[in-house]
Amino acid sequence: MVPPWKFFTKMTSVDLKNALHNGGPVLGTLIVSPSPFWPKIIGDCGLDFVFIDTEHIALDRSQVSWMCRAYSAMGLPPLVRIVSPSPYEATMVLDDGAAGVVAPYIEEVEQAKNLRGASKLRPLKGKRLNEALEGKLPDQLADYILGFNENNLLIVNIESAPAVENLDRILDIPGIDSVLIGPHDLSSNLGLPEKYDDPKFLKEVETIFTKARARGVGAGIHAWGDVSSQTRFVEMGANLIIHKADVIFFKEGIRTELAEIRESLGIKSTGSTVGDVNLSLIHI
Repeated sequence: MVPPWKFFTKMTSVDLKNALHNGGPVLGTLIVSPSPFWPKIIGDCGLDFVFIDTEHIALDRSQVSWMCRAYSAMGLPPLVRIVSPSPYEATMVLDDGAAGVVAPYIEEVEQAKNLRGASKLRPLKGKRLNEALEGKLPDQLADYILGFNENNLLIVNIESAPAVENLDRILDIPGIDSVLIGPHDLSSNLGLPEKYDDPKFLKEVETIFTKARARGVGAGIHAWGDVSSQTRFVEMGANLIIHKADVIFFKEGIRTELAEIRESLGIKSTGSTVGDVNLSLIHI
């Protein structure tokens, strides 16, 4: 039987969670533009989810909230990366309509534990939250908390050598739905900035994918390469692919077509119209 996420159909956050734990792959892109016109365009692109990044993109809370609610209503669960691995920021974006929290630069078990509390044990706080993190809740309250947070996803960025070293212990924390590799940060931390074909980098990537999938946890990457490179990541074990960004597709398209127009008119090209798109526009 072909899983439902194999088709271009509307997806709920629960569908996305099931896909991450049980198979996939699921495919999305980074949405930079907060334009109210944009969801109409994005809705026809065959995406399974959208990725909204408040760590690197200047978006205010009201913009993030309407983006989340618009895309959710369209069947595109919004995953929102928060500015820092803060439980308070995680709670805030979930209140604002995010289907899931993406927590940047996780290296320590305690960080993942605190984010679990913010995303999977809401609305508990203080002493009661500490009891919940230790598994000491009355059955009735535990059942309520489980249902209350059923739709929330927690995704942790693995972006450094210390994070890889601690990955087994991080994955011991219940409630993590996926890991997500930030290739720019990871390659830089390994001393191989933007060397995405380097064997050492690829070995670390495969290690992360393999360990996550062995635990039944999703394995993702936000990558900027072509179709063959994305396929390679899936073959290595990824089941969550964030493919480029809306601004990258715009730049690729407009630059190529303007160059073609100039060529057809016999106009000498001016400016940068050839070569690779500058992926350093957004460092992920």
